[in-house]
Amino acid sequence: MPDSETPSSSDRAITPATPVAALLPHDVQLHGELRHDDYFWMRDRTDPAVLRHLEAENEYTAAMMRHTEALQETLYTEMLGRIKEDDSRPPERRGAWYYYSRTEQGKAYPIFCRRHGALDAPEEIYYDQNEAAAGHEFHSLGALEVSPDHGTLAILEDTDGYENFTLRVRDLATGEWLEDRRENLGFGLAWASDNYTLFYLTTDAAKRSDTVWRHWVGESVEHDHVVFHDPDVRFNVGVSRARSGAFVFIHSGSFTSTETYAVDAHEPRAVPRCVAPRAADVEYDVAHSGDWFYVTTNRDGARNFKVMRAPVAAPTAWEEWLPHREHVFVEGVDVFRDWLVVQERREGLRHLRITPFAAAGVPHDVEFPEPAYGVDLARNPEFDTTTLRFVYSSFVTPPSVIDYDTVARTRTVVKQDEVLGGYEPSQYAVERLMVTARDGARVPVSLVYRTPFVRDGARPLLLYAYGSYGYTLEPTFSSQRFSLIDRGVVYAIAHVRGGQEMGRAWYDDGKMAHKMNTFTDFIDCAEQLVRDRFTSTDRLVANGGSAGGLLMGAVLNLRPDLWRAVVADVPFVDVINTMLDDTIPLTAQEWEQWGNPREAEAYAVMRRYSPYDNVEAKAYPPILVTSGINDSRVAFWEPAKWVARLRALKTDSNPLLLKMHLGAGHGGASGRYERLREQAFRYAFILDQTVPATPS
Repeated sequence: MPDSETPSSSDRAITPATPVAALLPHDVQLHGELRHDDYFWMRDRTDPAVLRHLEAENEYTAAMMRHTEALQETLYTEMLGRIKEDDSRPPERRGAWYYYSRTEQGKAYPIFCRRHGALDAPEEIYYDQNEAAAGHEFHSLGALEVSPDHGTLAILEDTDGYENFTLRVRDLATGEWLEDRRENLGFGLAWASDNYTLFYLTTDAAKRSDTVWRHWVGESVEHDHVVFHDPDVRFNVGVSRARSGAFVFIHSGSFTSTETYAVDAHEPRAVPRCVAPRAADVEYDVAHSGDWFYVTTNRDGARNFKVMRAPVAAPTAWEEWLPHREHVFVEGVDVFRDWLVVQERREGLRHLRITPFAAAGVPHDVEFPEPAYGVDLARNPEFDTTTLRFVYSSFVTPPSVIDYDTVARTRTVVKQDEVLGGYEPSQYAVERLMVTARDGARVPVSLVYRTPFVRDGARPLLLYAYGSYGYTLEPTFSSQRFSLIDRGVVYAIAHVRGGQEMGRAWYDDGKMAHKMNTFTDFIDCAEQLVRDRFTSTDRLVANGGSAGGLLMGAVLNLRPDLWRAVVADVPFVDVINTMLDDTIPLTAQEWEQWGNPREAEAYAVMRRYSPYDNVEAKAYPPILVTSGINDSRVAFWEPAKWVARLRALKTDSNPLLLKMHLGAGHGGASGRYERLREQAFRYAFILDQTVPATPS
């Protein structure tokens, strides 16, 4: 177990990358403080000096991790060995067709298939992503939508990770790609019911989706028309087709306000109708069935949201359908012809509430067998059905695709993911703790470990969290984790404020002026786990990515002594500089998430936690930082600058490693095999820095 950055004897010539701090410093005067940025020059990825620096960091990281290469290969082989490489997803019915995807051994991407009329009909491959990815280091889909008549496929593809998508259209009868093509698009496609009109999105200079366009298949994109444009830089625009097929919805939203327009899917040239004009601090989401729009909203002080409905003929005439409840958070509704399902969160867990539209219909909950679990609705494309498909899993139960009969209240397990390699769930235990934070808040922590387990502090523990944007982390299954757990590591999720595990207030209490709660919650959870002897500080590893990487940077500065090691993936760490620059993707919209540092109060809050701004001359634990040069969400220079400043100021000799993917973006590698190798690298670092206890 290395305790210093001293390389092995064969690597003694390798030293950390040392950027020239004065190459292009940057000074900004803000609220009486002179902000001097020694590493501002790293922003220019076209500068050969920047690329040389990143390559040097990668070379240093490779040298420092060379002694773990055998372990990395072992971990990769283990994780791959748990996966059924030749596999398929359960078919979903769309009219007379059954659609599904499958994977083949040795192929990195899924193959999209369908059968007509029956499950045993001949298979038709309508899109093979492996063929599309040939010749590209990276390949990702932003949308894959088949027209209502099943005759045409529209896709959005990204070949470098920067999320600038290209629209392509394929005639499924002939298999030929049409000449329809448009570059530099945002996420999202929607078909009109004429099977000829396609709605897509373009972005502004800061990559904000701001404009909806109407395209006619087979015609030049030069003839495309703007349907909707939102000039407000806080709002991001999206487009979707209602499950009923009656409408195409255009939705524009900030973090505090939303607005939706409905386009008659049978009259795609019609002028969009506003369901309700935007209002400050009012959010809403719209679904459709029959004569009604069903609206999930926080209007009129419904902090945990409620469900309204409005006549299609008079969409602004809202009436209450499901009232606000103080201790139940309404996450959303999915609407079908004769019933709907409300996704609710109670005491941190998701529930599914089925309600028939018939006057005598009685609502009921779908029941789940375990005390801690995760459940997500499948796509459910059929509108006229009594079956709800969802995916259920827990820390120890592999993902199970379940068809639930909403009338008979029975369930059928359509498929449970097969975990190879002798996985036996009875060898593991799950716990859910409530940790009292320093201000009295009760923070859930979910844990899984191999049994038998003695609380003597000897086990390593990996504590993971995200804690932003209201994103909820569910205690769901991952076969990869067992390469850690089977080596004695306890895996834990801290459901800190900033997510919505405990309702909307949980989110509000972890953003803007209250953002410090996210970081102190994580620290308080870690300290409690140490006090309860689940682990010790010399075996405790922290991990988070993106906004969770911000969390890693903040807790490193606040309590560097608490962690044996920290892994920060694509970390958002240069908070103030990024929030000052509204030419960067996402910045203007995120003023409602983090605040605008041009305002003194917001600046004071950010100044307390921004990782880059709070690096000090003190000892830090071993750190692994990962990123991608084509990341459009967290620019590559944020982790690069942060590592450079840490390297310049830290007083210890612990490893500080930056692994920069030079051909990918925010999500890392796109192929499943390369993603496993990235995880093996991450796990090897964690295991190398801890002392695994051998389960007895």
